[in-house]
Amino acid sequence: MQVPAPFEYQRVGSVGEAVALLDRLGDTARLVAGGHSLIPMMKLRLANFEYLIDINDLHDELGYVRVEPGLIRIGAMTRHRELLESDELAAAFPVFRDAERVIADPVVRNRGTLGGSLCQADPSEDLSAVCTTLDASCVIQGRDGERVVSMEDFHRGPYETAVGDAEILTEVRFPVRPNGSSAYEKVERRAGDWAVVSAGAAVWLDGDGLIADARVGLAAVGPNTAGIPGIADALRGRRPTEELFGQAGDIAAEACSPVTDRRGSAEYKRHLARELTLRVLRRAVARIDGQEV
Repeated sequence: MQVPAPFEYQRVGSVGEAVALLDRLGDTARLVAGGHSLIPMMKLRLANFEYLIDINDLHDELGYVRVEPGLIRIGAMTRHRELLESDELAAAFPVFRDAERVIADPVVRNRGTLGGSLCQADPSEDLSAVCTTLDASCVIQGRDGERVVSMEDFHRGPYETAVGDAEILTEVRFPVRPNGSSAYEKVERRAGDWAVVSAGAAVWLDGDGLIADARVGLAAVGPNTAGIPGIADALRGRRPTEELFGQAGDIAAEACSPVTDRRGSAEYKRHLARELTLRVLRRAVARIDGQEV
């Protein structure tokens, strides 16, 4: 039986208490919420900490979806199931419900959290691609107060984020823009598995039906969750067509850097990056027009 190395356990009841404890313990401590990624790593002795700080009691403080004019704020302790079931969130960003339907299984979705997913910073993780697609910002709280960083700055590399030793991710913010929609698709070897490749897209149209802006985020195609800025430059000001979506797919395939592993060859993953980019762009535009595909 695989068991973690010995550690001290403490449960906290507020963000302030968690930050104070992290400040005192430094890099010898780690926060745990759902624990579906951290605990297996500890059992394999890939992650060893002297202290484990349980933040599940912070759900009352940080578990929410708040819709405001031009902005949606989601607490870091909001669970996958709550994101899946939020009709307000799905109305603004259908990409969230698309992604949550293919994340793991009900057991994981009942316990896992948005903050835990982002802080794990796994390059194959679904919600990191969603948040990149939606141009999210992350609110980080430490002993000196709050600071806000973009998704591009939040993920610094595989399993590495901008959250410091004495800090905690408290909220993720999403700008809401008119006449837009989004979509997410994932290829996996079996239901609930990590992605072979996944893609999210968000598209906004102007009054003439031309693309005002577009964003695409990919996962499992390189060392980081990848936003593809070149796609927005190629699509802006043009009418959405299959040919244009294909061009965007070509850009995505060229921009990503997959590796050959047990999930597939690098060539196969580039093919998926192209095809999934095309599909999510097509689906997002269809949703703006009120047509689900």
